[in-house]
Amino acid sequence: MSIGFVIFLILIGLLLFVVEFMLIPGITIAGIGGAACIISGIIISFVTFGNTTGFIVLGLTTILLVTTVIIMLKADTWKKLALNKSIDSKVDLIKKDEGAVKAGDRGITVTRLVPGGKVMVNGNYYEARSIDVLIDPRTEIEVVRIDDNKLIVKPINIQK
Repeated sequence: MSIGFVIFLILIGLLLFVVEFMLIPGITIAGIGGAACIISGIIISFVTFGNTTGFIVLGLTTILLVTTVIIMLKADTWKKLALNKSIDSKVDLIKKDEGAVKAGDRGITVTRLVPGGKVMVNGNYYEARSIDVLIDPRTEIEVVRIDDNKLIVKPINIQK
């Protein structure tokens, strides 16, 4: 075995650690493989080249590992990989005192309420929940009350 093979094993181990740390969270095959490569490289250096070379390889590998971890933990490294978009949209709030929707208003279901879904009341779409039954799409409903920014509705039973 040559020193080039030992260096190759250690560099592959470091690369697998970086992949584990940056791309694949958790303990996966990359982390286990990285640890196996680094340990194998150090053991081979001790067995093949003696204690002096083995300790030099162990020290350099430790310095490389610490340096790699410090570079990965720097804030700038994560900023380059992180998404920088912010979500600035918001849900239309239903306020009882505005009068846009009030108890007794009628509308129609847009989606099936199982028990939650979308309804159209007074020409606007809202999140709604059914009181106790599943309501199919395009069923006429009546607003019973407004709770936690959701309309509580019941189906209108039209009998002829």
